[in-house]
Parts: sequence; C-alpha cells; structure tokens
Amino acid sequence: MSDEPQIPIPTQPHTQTLSPPGTASASVSGVTDSGCSSASLDSAGPRMPVWLTRLLVAGLVLAALNLRPAITSLGSLLEEVRVGLHMSGSVAGVLTSVPPLCFALFGFTAPRLARRFGPGAVVCAGMIAITAGLLIRPFANGTVGFLAASAFALMGIAVSNVLMPVIVKRYFPDRVGTMTGLYSMALALGTASAAAVTVPMTEALGGSWRMGLGVWAVLAAVAVLPWLGLVRDRSAASAAGPGAMPGSVPGSGSASAAPLRLRRSRTAWALACFFGLQASGAYITMGWMPQIFRDAGVPAGTAGLLLAVIMVMGVPLAFVIPRTAARMKNQGSVGVALGTCGLIAYVGLYVAPVGGAWLWAVLLGISNCAFPLALTMIGMRARTGAGVVRLSAFTQCVGYLISIPGPLLVGVLYQHTGGWGLPIALMAGFLVPQMVAGVVAGRDRTIEEEARVRD
Repeated sequence: MSDEPQIPIPTQPHTQTLSPPGTASASVSGVTDSGCSSASLDSAGPRMPVWLTRLLVAGLVLAALNLRPAITSLGSLLEEVRVGLHMSGSVAGVLTSVPPLCFALFGFTAPRLARRFGPGAVVCAGMIAITAGLLIRPFANGTVGFLAASAFALMGIAVSNVLMPVIVKRYFPDRVGTMTGLYSMALALGTASAAAVTVPMTEALGGSWRMGLGVWAVLAAVAVLPWLGLVRDRSAASAAGPGAMPGSVPGSGSASAAPLRLRRSRTAWALACFFGLQASGAYITMGWMPQIFRDAGVPAGTAGLLLAVIMVMGVPLAFVIPRTAARMKNQGSVGVALGTCGLIAYVGLYVAPVGGAWLWAVLLGISNCAFPLALTMIGMRARTGAGVVRLSAFTQCVGYLISIPGPLLVGVLYQHTGGWGLPIALMAGFLVPQMVAGVVAGRDRTIEEEARVRD
C-alpha cells in the first residue's frame, strides 16, 4: 500500500469549463489552448469578474518574479558574503546546494497545505515567508543564522513553485498554455534581473552586501498584496467553481473514487526525470558557465554578459514555448528540439569556446527553456485540480532531488582533471536521458487514465 496521501479522482469528467471574462461558456466539444476538450476540465462555475481576473494575473506575475532572486542575488555576492560571515570555501559550496534541497523537502508539504487552507492562501503565506527570509538574512551575524533565514525564504519559494501550476489550472483551465507562459516569462525575468542588477545596485547603495541582498525583500513584500486580496475575497473561490472554497482542491471528486498513486505512473516518473535533469543543467549553467568562458580566455566582464544572454533568452521563449506546446497533443518533439540545441552548444564549447561564444550562449538559453515546457506538461498531464496538485508536488520534489548531484559532479571533475573536457561531456550526457524522458512525458495521456488502467 502506498504511503502517499490518497486523493480520490472523479469517476466522470465535468462537461463545462470556467469561461474567461467576456466570453460565452465553452461547449462540451470545444477545444482549449491546452489542447484538451473542455469536457476534460475541472468544473463549471460563474465567470470571474474582470477585476478578479486582473488581480489573479497580477498575483501570478508578482509571485513568479520572486521565485529566484533569493538565489541569483546571493550568487552575485557570494564572495562578499563568504568573507563577511567568515565562511569556509566548503560551507560556501554547501550554500549553493541548499536551494534544490529545500525545494525538494519543503515542496512535499504543498499538497497537504493546499488541501487544508487552499492553494491561494498557501501561495500568500509563501510570499510572506520569502519577504521575511530576505529581510532577516542580511542582518544575520553568523553562518547558521544566514542559512536559517535563507531556508525560510526557500521554503516559501518551494511551496509556491509547486502551486503555481495549480493556480493556473484552477482559475484559468482554458488558458493553461498562455498563463503558464506568462508566469514562466516573469520567473525568467526575475532570475535574469537579480543576476544582472544586484552588484550595480549594491554599489549604488554604498557597497554593503547586506543592503544589496536585503533590498529584494521590497519586491517580495509587493507580491504579498494581491494574494492578501484574493484570500480575503470569497468570490475568488466561488468563481473557481463548486467545491473550490479555501481548504478544498477542485476536482478532488468523491471519497469513494479510486485513489491516485503517482509512484505507479510512468508519466509522473518521466516528468520528474525531465524536470530534474533540466534543473540540473540550469544550476550547472548558473554556477559554472562564466568560469568555463573565463578559463577559455574570455574576459570576466564578457563572461558575465554571456551568462546574462543565456538567462535573458528565457524571457520571450518562456512565453512562446508553453503556448506552442499547449496546442500540441504530444510535446515530446519540443523537448527533443530543446535538447538538441543544448547538445550543439556543448559541442561548440568544446571545439571553439571563444570564437562561437555568443552563439553557444544563445543555444544554451534556448535549451534552458525546458523549464516552462515541464510546467506546461504538468498542467496537461492531469485532468483534475487534485491531480495537478499531486503531479506538481511529485514532479518538482523528486526532480529537485535528482538535480542536486549534477553541479557537484561538474565541480569534482573540474578539480580532478584541471580542464573542462570531461565536465562538458557530462553536461551533454545529461541531455540524452532528458530528451528520452521528455518524449515519454509528452505523450497524450493523463495520470488519472494511468491510475484507472493499473487499478
């Protein structure tokens, strides 16, 4: 017997969807931008008011902007933080591995919290935790306090990571691709912005790394405001359809329905592997790519710009890729195309790291857009709101655990070989199983269907 919390699924799909403001209700035979018939969506309900739709969009965008600055701002000032807190090099190395570990551990709590308090309330609490963690950690006088405050902020990021696809599925069931693209684009923008402006902003604030890190709490505090409004207003829940009041997860079905066991789902495991391998590649890129370029003879300032190019590529593509993938029945070809771009870039890095540096940076930026593709598939591989909660938590928690060894292995190989040949081969090697997992995860099926077949 599985020890996972068992959330029942409905025996019959609903036949209506929540229509966007200003449109008529979708028919049973209609097709949404997620490529699914409207019969497969969660629940029927009244149309959301325009002001509520705008508040939800603002909440999604602001939350997404805050899901990475806690990490990339620290990376930009890691040397200053290490010296200021008298950290050893090994402790600083551990600090860079804390984010995926926290995402995996704390992300497992998101489904239980969402069932008890509602996903909107949990995201609101997550934004508050991010704000508090970012505000407290610059004033920590020791390594333990700094790590504790960082972990508190990362806890808020972890639960929000898991529940973003759930919020989209709940309130925008016929706009999964569009809304996933919107918050993925905001997430990429927040990531790139924190990496690019933290150092100049620190210098403008007097050169104190404490001020440079603490200022990001302001952006997190702004993100709390729309979520407070959504939690306080009961019409947000009623607009999501029957059974969507705080403390429930739409689409959960009756207690007598068959339980959903993700450990027996090939699609869930494929999604987790795809997510974990792309996350490993992203952390390797953020942590090691500037050093690869610098060791090849690229000036330090140019190496930083090349990393910025890699990150900025995710801003427009994070909006385009989910919308494109959501209109396809099978997303495996998109995953293969992204992986192929990465393979070409790594071959180029080995053969001509300086001469083609800008081209390799662009291709790596395209390859890193496997992240919004993974988020899109999470929303498409589950039919019900409860399924999205469970699949999102499983995919991201298991995936982040898979991602932890990658950056560490690259560092070990670099240290023992003194060059980048084997590390680059390892990075390219990760893309092969990632593409295979993407093909399996991209098949046109849902975890609820797999549960029925296996039961």
